Amino acid sequence: MSVSNGEDQKPTLERQEDAVGSYDEKTLGLEPDGLYIDPVVEKRVRNKIDRVLIPLVMGLYLVAFLDRSNIGNAETAGMSKDLGFDDSHYQWLLTIFYIPYILFEWAALMWKAVPPTAVVWATCCILVWGLASTLQAAAFNWSGLMACRFFLAMAEAGYGPGVPYLLSFFYKRHELGFRCGIFLSAAPLATTFAGALAYGITSGHPAHIANWRLLFIVEGVPSVLLALVAYFCMPDSADTARFLTEEEKKVAKIRAIQQTGSEGTERIGRPNFKDILMSLKDIKTWIPPLMYFSCNVSFSSLPVFLPTILQNMGFTAINAQGLSAPPYFLSFMICILTTWIADKTRQRGLMIIGLSLVAGVGYILLLACKSVAVRYFGVFLAAAGVFPAISNILPWTINNQGSDSKRGAGIALLNIVGQCGPLLGTRMFPTTDAPYYIMGMGVCAGFMFFNALLALILRTYLDWENRKFEKNDEAMRQAGTDPTIGSVGLENEGYGFRNVL
Repeated sequence: MSVSNGEDQKPTLERQEDAVGSYDEKTLGLEPDGLYIDPVVEKRVRNKIDRVLIPLVMGLYLVAFLDRSNIGNAETAGMSKDLGFDDSHYQWLLTIFYIPYILFEWAALMWKAVPPTAVVWATCCILVWGLASTLQAAAFNWSGLMACRFFLAMAEAGYGPGVPYLLSFFYKRHELGFRCGIFLSAAPLATTFAGALAYGITSGHPAHIANWRLLFIVEGVPSVLLALVAYFCMPDSADTARFLTEEEKKVAKIRAIQQTGSEGTERIGRPNFKDILMSLKDIKTWIPPLMYFSCNVSFSSLPVFLPTILQNMGFTAINAQGLSAPPYFLSFMICILTTWIADKTRQRGLMIIGLSLVAGVGYILLLACKSVAVRYFGVFLAAAGVFPAISNILPWTINNQGSDSKRGAGIALLNIVGQCGPLLGTRMFPTTDAPYYIMGMGVCAGFMFFNALLALILRTYLDWENRKFEKNDEAMRQAGTDPTIGSVGLENEGYGFRNVL
């Protein structure tokens, strides 16, 4: 039978790539007969994985982001006033989250290293962050909140940063970006809900419990409940997923072999440390972390400070909570749209450059303008650029690494370096800089323009490397070498591998 979605195998650099197209790999001579998949069956399997896995990981990331970022809404609702601490203490509540988050970034590799208990690993992470988030409601001093934030970050570090890596076990590289975009769009969507939910809670009549405490409870308990859902529904790999039939599992195995030369279950286990070392020697492993760092300076600060920024524009605390929602809903839509377009066009670098420039302009408006309407428009531009840029950076990293271990190393380094950005970003908006926060807006604008420059440099390097791959493949063809010898999967830098630009 014919094989679907095989255009990556076509070795010509100048080819027009179309992610929905289907090439006859048998004609190209790249796959033995045993690795052909009926396109209809493959599409059915992929769609079935989409219906189960993507809503699950997105929903979990949504509640995770709610739990980490609702500290800004709690502050607007009177948390520091009730507990008697000042702005410097609040700044440390933001900063403490990212210290364990950085220290435990290596946990992204646990999705590969701990079979068949990856599901147990994910469940434990979700349960711990849910409990830590909920227990913030019981804090009666600053120290108690600091402890909860520490454990919240430690547990979230074991889940969110590794999910794009997990998705690479289920999807081919030209399918991955859109799925990562849907997953990561949960961040702005969660922030949209955070504003709306906080508005609903803080606009009510006084109750027996402080509104900010109720906020932590309402947003923390769902995480605890979803830990059980993850335990029963989260698969380790496509060819072991309980929701697939035996025929569909065979298709999933063949897809994995087409990707890397190994079945899905064989891809889980001890990482290849030689590949990890090779990855760390490659410049394309180091530029994306710097890009992620740049974006994270803005990404971390905007959700927690936006209600305060809006309040300083002249809106009441309650209206500031509500007005923080629309920019993030726009960002949610753009996350999905831009990752889909980048998958179709294979031009992820250009997409990141454009989004970074949009965000930079947004921060310039917030920095330079005094009109409330113009500054609020700047908030829309900043949110519409920062979150979608990150949604494209993560799959770009995975797209261009040549093995599972290299992809794991790339994601781990991306997060270790990139998550240092919030250490700076969360310190850039002291209350003494109100109402315009010139320093914070200027720093965020500068980093977004720097991110655009980094994306241009990386794209140029990847284009040069593609031409080198083409020369190597041409030499193989001229020598009459059989490209199928060695059983190296396409995505493991086999014959026809090209970087996504």
